[in-house]
Amino acid sequence: MEERVPMHAILGNEMLSVSSEPDLIAVRNKARLHARAAGFGLTDETKLVTAVSELARNMISHGGGGQALIEDLEQNGRQGIRVTFTDRGPGIANIGQAMQDGYSSINGLGLGLPGARRLVHDFEIKSSAKEGTHIVIVRWNRC
Repeated sequence: MEERVPMHAILGNEMLSVSSEPDLIAVRNKARLHARAAGFGLTDETKLVTAVSELARNMISHGGGGQALIEDLEQNGRQGIRVTFTDRGPGIANIGQAMQDGYSSINGLGLGLPGARRLVHDFEIKSSAKEGTHIVIVRWNRC
């Protein structure tokens, strides 16, 4: 299951290393700052930050850490935030299965990937044993 994220004008970006709990907190806080700067309301900001937190935690737990790129977007006067997560871990063997509620490869709740997908407007995932996992999410400001 893969959804394509369309390209839009990129206004600003920030690359962060994510390999530990303090890094997770930092990327979550940066996503919050970008959302506020884009004029997101509290609900949209919370949805973005929750998705970022879940995906960053998965990147640490399953991929051994990686990088998160936060980008400010603009399309037809509408503001958005794109976050790209990239790791060099073992990859996801079965993306379809991993995207199902309740599936977990490490005895978790199995809500991270499918939950994150429901919190954003655009979601793309690619993964392989050789390349690791690459996830792109976009949340648009509804204001």
